[in-house]
Amino acid sequence: MCLAVPGKVLGVEERNGTRMASVDFGGVVKEVCLEYLPDLQVGEYAIVHVGFALQRLDEESARRTLELFENLGMLQEEFGDPWEQAAAEAGGDGLGPDGAAAAGEVLR
Repeated sequence: MCLAVPGKVLGVEERNGTRMASVDFGGVVKEVCLEYLPDLQVGEYAIVHVGFALQRLDEESARRTLELFENLGMLQEEFGDPWEQAAAEAGGDGLGPDGAAAAGEVLR
């Protein structure tokens, strides 16, 4: 599932002529394109979908939405570790069909 998720702008820079931001989604930081909201500033919140900031949002609404998504497990689904998710879908032992650990997986 692909959600539109609220996030807080941590930093803004121009990269190859494109305005980009580091955005915090409740502890997960991703790079986001600001071309649709060129005046968005550090400390402000926005709704982000597929890597693009689409709409400015007030802090209270952003916090309530992030809390709701977290309670529903939607943040883990959207931002969780893809190797962990693949292992869970494959049977949960983290091993591929040949018994080898998935790339990036450290078995203890």
